[in-house]
Amino acid sequence: MVGREKEILKLVSVSKTRNKGYEMLISDYQKPLYFFIRRMLLNHEDTNDVLQDTFVRVFKGIDKFRGESKLGTWMHSIAYREALGHIERSKRMLKGDWDGLIIENVKQLEEDAHYSGDEIQLRLQAMVAALPEKQRAVFVMKYYEEKKYTEIAAITGTSVGALKASFHHAVEKIKQDIQHNEMKAELNERQNGE
Repeated sequence: MVGREKEILKLVSVSKTRNKGYEMLISDYQKPLYFFIRRMLLNHEDTNDVLQDTFVRVFKGIDKFRGESKLGTWMHSIAYREALGHIERSKRMLKGDWDGLIIENVKQLEEDAHYSGDEIQLRLQAMVAALPEKQRAVFVMKYYEEKKYTEIAAITGTSVGALKASFHHAVEKIKQDIQHNEMKAELNERQNGE
């Protein structure tokens, strides 16, 4: 554990300094957890709800944190489970129209004041959103957050070999989508040019 983590854990373990520890915890981890969840869900409001649920679970469980991993890894694993749980609940409520929700969330992302990406980044977000949830999570952690497979394994509870395979499949699906979109654009260009 690094010094800052030790300081936070020490502060939250004493009732007098607990609020200061929680403030430091939120200050250090709110932004990276927000962006991880946001890349999983796309929707700002859903992301804030899941982030809040994540911090509630962290605050309730921090006394049980054993220090077997970094504090950030432990919190990421909670955010990962909360995001997957949110996706599963949303799928049940939608009764099969998950693709429609993804399309709607990508459209909302274009208009979202909190999103600052360009057209290429938006297309990549749409492709990532179309991945199966666990592949999406692995892709987000490896590609965007540049986490090592061992840390992703600690977060997800999945073997490194399975994570490597999952990331490879995700990359291949994204490559296929890019090629498909390029071919589609070329065909449209030819049709419009004739």
